[in-house]
Amino acid sequence: MPSKATEDKKTGKKLVIVESPAKSKTIAGYLGSGFEVEASMGHIRDLPQPSELPENLKKSSLGKFAVDVDNEFEPYYVISGDKKKKVAELKKALKEADELYLATDGDREGEAIAWHLLEVLKPKVPVHRLTFPEITREAIQRALEQMRDVDIALVDAQETRRILDRLYGYEISPVLWRKVSRGLSAGRVQSVATRLVVERERERMAFRSASYWDLVGKFAKEQQADSGTEGSFAARLVTVDGSKVAAGRDFNDLGELKPKNAVHLDEATANGLVSALENAAFAVRSVETKPYTRRPATPFTTSTLQQEAARKLRFPARVAMRVAQSLYENGYITYMRTDSPALSDEAINAARRQASELYGPEYVPDAKRIYKGKSKNAQEAHEAIRPAGDSFRTPAQVSQELSGDQFRLYELIWKRTVASQMADAKGSTASVRLGATASDGRDVEFAASGTVITFRGFLAAYEEGKDAVRGDEDNDGESGRLPNLSEKDPLAVNELDAVGHETSPPPRYTEASLVKTLEERGIGRPSTYAATISTIMDRGYVRTRGSALVPSWVAFSVIRLLEEHFHNYVDYDFTAAMEEDLDRIARGERARVEWLNDFYFGDSADTGLHTIVNDLGEIDARKINSIEVAEGVTLRVGKFGPYLERIPVDAPAGTEPERANVPEDLAPDELTAEKAIELLETQGPDERELGEDPETGRTIVAKNGRYGPFVTELIPEMTDEELANQPIEYYKNGKPKPQKKPKKPKPRTASLFKSMSVETVTLEDALALLSLPRVLGGDAEGNQITVQNGRFGPYLKKGTDSRSITSEEQIFTITLDEALEIYSQPKQRGGRTAAAPLRELGTDPASEKAIVVKDGRFGPYITDGATNITVPRSESIESLTHERAVELLAEKRAKGPAKKPAAKSTGRKTAKAR
Repeated sequence: MPSKATEDKKTGKKLVIVESPAKSKTIAGYLGSGFEVEASMGHIRDLPQPSELPENLKKSSLGKFAVDVDNEFEPYYVISGDKKKKVAELKKALKEADELYLATDGDREGEAIAWHLLEVLKPKVPVHRLTFPEITREAIQRALEQMRDVDIALVDAQETRRILDRLYGYEISPVLWRKVSRGLSAGRVQSVATRLVVERERERMAFRSASYWDLVGKFAKEQQADSGTEGSFAARLVTVDGSKVAAGRDFNDLGELKPKNAVHLDEATANGLVSALENAAFAVRSVETKPYTRRPATPFTTSTLQQEAARKLRFPARVAMRVAQSLYENGYITYMRTDSPALSDEAINAARRQASELYGPEYVPDAKRIYKGKSKNAQEAHEAIRPAGDSFRTPAQVSQELSGDQFRLYELIWKRTVASQMADAKGSTASVRLGATASDGRDVEFAASGTVITFRGFLAAYEEGKDAVRGDEDNDGESGRLPNLSEKDPLAVNELDAVGHETSPPPRYTEASLVKTLEERGIGRPSTYAATISTIMDRGYVRTRGSALVPSWVAFSVIRLLEEHFHNYVDYDFTAAMEEDLDRIARGERARVEWLNDFYFGDSADTGLHTIVNDLGEIDARKINSIEVAEGVTLRVGKFGPYLERIPVDAPAGTEPERANVPEDLAPDELTAEKAIELLETQGPDERELGEDPETGRTIVAKNGRYGPFVTELIPEMTDEELANQPIEYYKNGKPKPQKKPKKPKPRTASLFKSMSVETVTLEDALALLSLPRVLGGDAEGNQITVQNGRFGPYLKKGTDSRSITSEEQIFTITLDEALEIYSQPKQRGGRTAAAPLRELGTDPASEKAIVVKDGRFGPYITDGATNITVPRSESIESLTHERAVELLAEKRAKGPAKKPAAKSTGRKTAKAR
């Protein structure tokens, strides 16, 4: 209870804390002058890096994870360096308030933020927890009438997830560093998502295409044969003499025909059948008509929104979630992290009313459509993602208020929501069989089907997109509408063609289909899928080709290691079971400490992660990073990229293998045996001897290296006689020191110009390159000016002042006078005239400087002139918004120089809202 002194100092102010400034601005407009709304800017505390722990804790049981695994997995939290100022501001605001309202999001993450605020601010005034699924006046008013305490079960679930991910990543990632490559990471969901993409690529690599042929014809009723395309329809050959004609779906991935009695037509047979049917009399053999009904899709959940935004708007998952968050925070849609397709009564009424007004009362069914999800977890309390408010604004009404991406996503959400309360689409589907007898006596049947929509229903507003599906090539006999046909109707043949096909490999995952698969398997939370996909791209495990996700060879090595040594931790069912356990913790059905103890130390049924890591034994890194792609040809995943290696079968022992780099843009399934051999046979020489340096007598060679072609000199080993003539060193007592082999001098080395290659460079070229840097002379003050080639191109150097020059060839032609002229000009940043920015994104609210996107040495990056951050691989320059740029710069600042952590806080979650 607040003290009497506190009561005497009442100010009438009520402090409301939310996560983001955009959300605080919108809410403040609804609450009025009695409330002060502040933003925490997300989490104010987190687990530090172990290296940031105080010295006295680094050797304790906290030292490995910043989690005390020996004492009930107590986390050690610190206030983030960039949040200390914000915390001070919140404490100051709280001193002036009579009540505290924690209005962070209603999911686990938002609940945890609210708990951390309680722990840090230690309020002495009444505290209220309120959540709202949408930021509207009505929703906020309802929330104020339904306040509650902080849900400790939800906080436990979030904390367990955070600790679990720390244990998983910090135990397994170092194994990847040692056995595959530095900088890699393992993650509970990201590793499983990567495995899905790798397994699909393995299927494509093992796939063997099969060829098959069929017949496709265009037919019409005989009395309509002269009316051109009107009244004609397409049909596809389905049986010959009663046996099914093989189609794509009848072959397995090894190119073998599955049904034993199917007829496999080749080109010659198919063309022969066309000829045999040239004068055949076709007639309708059967007609079947069925009623067609199609129901609308459910309102959006987080997962289905990401899928549909990818299909229809070409939004990556992360962009879809970012745009959705901006729409939510500004009051346009409901909360965007939800597993539930349910709509409130107010939303159902709003959708039905709008459908009736826009399309007519006949488009609205008599009964309301009620949608329920299958999930039992806490996020089920949320509604579906829909337009905000008890009445919906149409896209036209908000078009002037939203950016392009915001408008497109709002329109998609609005259409899906309104359509979900509209009537079924109605129509009929007709299936027709037609046949004839060929001149050689074979009986053939063709099939055609068509659907006619007689009442569009919800299709007037919205139709759900589809992912690519194998077997689509077998649907040649489908058409939109068939003419009125009756059994025995004679038919004219307008066209009849033999058509060849190749079976297709399993389609690669897209972001949409990967999200769908993860959700179907129960892996991870849909609200984290966007971050997961971004992570596996940023780590270099996956890249995009069009909309398809293509794994890297590094991903193959990582997944192989995890499958062989950490099988459970990339097992789909095991990972889904972990997710269900976390949901049980969120529902208060499972104890957090008990579950973490079983996961890490093991129980009677399973070995824990700690034991598995400690008992790993020896892992053969060379084997993990090797894949046989052809007989005698092995792909190696090296520190600097993938390469091929081959040793001829009859080569003597000790023969150096042939090697060839694998092009970065070559997908794994495209590296066939033939392609591998082609790369090996067209690879230039790794080394070429150019001759002898007349001044030193050393042999000069050109080589292909990890960073490109270069020239160097070969320094011979010292002979025994030269070693014997080395001066002897003595100890202070006069005894001679043991003879040491002198340190070998470092050879001169120089990169080739871009215009040169190992095959064409001459000894003269090489000696000129090895002579660099070239001294041009001195300036008026006697400062020496040199010219040389560097990692980022040719440049002049005078003391610490460097200036770029325009071409590598200038290195050997530029004069001192020309160099002095360059130095007489004002220095431009980077040594040359600054290039125009790729995009301008407005002003950063923290630094108050202009944000631009520039093209840098390592790719495009965002900068405000003080802080730089590379544009994530998963995002395009065109999709960047001002809000996203601000977010990325803030994240980069937060990761700034390591600072001493704040005082330890490991108190358990006993604080309750009052």
